[in-house]
Amino acid sequence: MARSLSAISRVVPQLVASAELTIDTPGEGFTDITREVAAFLAGAQAQDGALFLYLRHTSASLVIQENADPDVQRDLITALRHIAPDDAGWIHTVEGPDDMPAHVKAMLTGVSLHVPVTNGAMALGTWQGIYLVEHRSRPHRRTISLQFMGSGR
Repeated sequence: MARSLSAISRVVPQLVASAELTIDTPGEGFTDITREVAAFLAGAQAQDGALFLYLRHTSASLVIQENADPDVQRDLITALRHIAPDDAGWIHTVEGPDDMPAHVKAMLTGVSLHVPVTNGAMALGTWQGIYLVEHRSRPHRRTISLQFMGSGR
């Protein structure tokens, strides 16, 4: 089993930049926000450091996922529907039959991400994108806190 550690890079943080990104979702599904997040980094003049994303909601989530084949996203929605179906006999149904399953899905997939930033760009893999995943069936307005900590240009 081959193992390798690259050279260690050090950065003295000199920049903390923050913003909020608001997204209107069309309802259940994936919304690619990679471009908006990259624009935030460019606007912050980020160079090297860490990007933090935090979704301030409990029935949606943030994920890094395949960005080449939309069938992956459709299959992931199908999988989440199997894991937490609307008709599972949930007790919490005040906001509709899709609310409690949405909470379960968000708990499993998470509401925060961190991404390394190198030379002003997110160090994502070739087929990776950043997505807001709406778990509710109807449209919602979602707010994501973005923060970069590191060096600037």
